[in-house]
Amino acid sequence: MIPYAALPADLVTELSAAGLDPAAIYADIVRALEEDLPNGAVDTTSAATISAEARGRADFAAREPGVVAGLGVAAMVFRYVMGDEVEITDRVADGTRVAEGDVVMRVAGRTRGLLTAERTALNFASHLSGVATATSHWVEALEGTNARVLDTRKTLPGWRALQKYAVRCGGGVNHRFSLSDMAMVKDNHVIAAGGVVPALEAVRAAYPGLQIEVEVTDLDQLRELLDAGCDRILLDNMSSPMMAEAVAINAGRAVLEASGGLTLERAREVGETGVDFISVGALTHSVKVFDIGMDLVDE
Repeated sequence: MIPYAALPADLVTELSAAGLDPAAIYADIVRALEEDLPNGAVDTTSAATISAEARGRADFAAREPGVVAGLGVAAMVFRYVMGDEVEITDRVADGTRVAEGDVVMRVAGRTRGLLTAERTALNFASHLSGVATATSHWVEALEGTNARVLDTRKTLPGWRALQKYAVRCGGGVNHRFSLSDMAMVKDNHVIAAGGVVPALEAVRAAYPGLQIEVEVTDLDQLRELLDAGCDRILLDNMSSPMMAEAVAINAGRAVLEASGGLTLERAREVGETGVDFISVGALTHSVKVFDIGMDLVDE
């Protein structure tokens, strides 16, 4: 295992340019490998069946069509385990659409090291490619409308930056990253504050200049907020006809986001109401992993 400072500079730069924190990813990888090799343990199966000097080459291949993400993270896994002893080639860029059978990355080096790193690398790449692929389906469904798909804070603990990165790879847009970078007034805040406008005004008074979005469940609340100058409004669990009416009432004054119980089958219908965004928690909390496999090449 190699220290963070020994990682290739170009890989660190690549991840930074993608909006990720390479040091945080390195720490995630260290924790993940500790699960497989607790307290300095060894990969017993590989140690028993493979010579320490044996070398091999393996292909990472997509076993279904989709959009890949997290291959840079997978590459860091191999670098962490094997250092300069691993050769990584033919890695496609994150965000690339691939077909079943496409090779997305090749690795070569000591066979024991390749197999020790395999599962952790696949866990990162398969999950993040699943998020990117799911997002791409929503992007395709909304094509031709003005609506764009947003993620939410319904992310796996500790994986928010990576999952939101994968959403970007799939063509989606990130919503707020934390509770502090944007105020989002939901139904419980409205009840506690005594209404949508009092809630809006309370946030404005406490945090001048902070972007605020307020959730509404009916058109009367929408009208109240528009009169109060709210410039971002979430339409919660509305029917498509009601959303279309909300868009007409809004007349371009505020950004409108649809949310609540939305399905991919309904995506285009909602997009055609004229809303600006559709937020989908399932992009990150219920995603199906993308099937990538690593196979040693028999040479």
